[in-house]
Amino acid sequence: MPLPEEAITMSSLARRLLLGLSLMLIAFNLRPVFASLSVLLPDVIRATSLSSTGAGYLTTLPVLCLGLFAPLAPRISQRIGPERTLLAVLFFLAIGTALRGLGDLYSLFFGTALAGAAIATANVLLPSVVKRDFSDRPALMTGLYTMTLCGGAAAAAAFTLPITHRFDDSWAAGLAIWAIPAAVVFLIWLPQSVQSQTGAIQVRQQVRGLWKDALAWQVTFFMGLQSALAYCVLGWMAPILQDRGLSGIDAGLIVSASIMVQVITCLLLPPLAVRCKNQSLINASLGLIATVALLGVFFAPLSTIWFWAILQGIGQGGLFAIAMTVIVLRSPDSHVAAHLSGMAQGVGYILAACAPLLIGVLHSLTGGYNASGWLVGAIGLGVAYNGWGAGRALQVQVHRQTDTIGATPPI
Repeated sequence: MPLPEEAITMSSLARRLLLGLSLMLIAFNLRPVFASLSVLLPDVIRATSLSSTGAGYLTTLPVLCLGLFAPLAPRISQRIGPERTLLAVLFFLAIGTALRGLGDLYSLFFGTALAGAAIATANVLLPSVVKRDFSDRPALMTGLYTMTLCGGAAAAAAFTLPITHRFDDSWAAGLAIWAIPAAVVFLIWLPQSVQSQTGAIQVRQQVRGLWKDALAWQVTFFMGLQSALAYCVLGWMAPILQDRGLSGIDAGLIVSASIMVQVITCLLLPPLAVRCKNQSLINASLGLIATVALLGVFFAPLSTIWFWAILQGIGQGGLFAIAMTVIVLRSPDSHVAAHLSGMAQGVGYILAACAPLLIGVLHSLTGGYNASGWLVGAIGLGVAYNGWGAGRALQVQVHRQTDTIGATPPI
């Protein structure tokens, strides 16, 4: 007996709500790897033989993995489906995060790299899933999952040190504890991934010409340079504030507050931006706000530090949300969105990886952070310039070829 149309509609709505909530929970787990290490970095340096340059390598490693593994995500997704790919992401993210808790530098570096590879894959697939399943509400869904992504970073910045103190000041425990939420979401996502359908026919979509498209490169540089600012914040804001005389807990609270503000702008900005004729002015303005505020965090009097931290959160949260939204808006469909996301995050995060590394190198060479101000200023100008171009109301021009590569037998 066929189900009433109303029941089918309610069932479809429930599935969409469950999918949206699950994507938000996945996003929550994509930044604690960075923020937890940031607030514990001085402790790691004191407890190990890690130098300032080595710390720069460590903070850069997961960002570099974001760039190296992002281009592989569309291929993996086409082979096994996005749902099963995200399940694998959660598994390896939990394993990599747990490995960081073994307490030695080898496990710390390897676990960080493994987690970074998993995060890279999820970063690419989330915009594609939004384009596929929430095409009627792309800005709202992008805002929701970027909001929870920033919320995960804020939670790690705020709670990692108190958790570490509860475990006899063990930095390894403070890093490993964030494997637990990833494992929990793995169990939540498992039934949805098992029930997902990859389709009776396996289809390979080839997208050609993307790497020759000028708009695609502006989207890529916008994503990469705003990410460079973001990972300067996640990797070095807390150590810089501690170097300026704040305690570890106070520095962590300031970083957490800055990231919590990002949660608000991540939610509010995308729906507003898509109503504009284009996003050029918004992109450029946010880039300048985030840059000036970060320079204020680095160098302004400590009495004003909360103002600059909050302002930086407003600019940075808006930048990240609008960068992810731009990928969706500049793509004609979910397949192109996955490839544009892979390009923007593959090239972009390799570019972004240079920023936290250079801050560590500059600190080793100069003994301070003043030289980092010039680096941050140059990055900010690049964000504003490319953000203006990426915000134009256009779509990337590509050629697509669809190949049927096999069929699965009926069940």
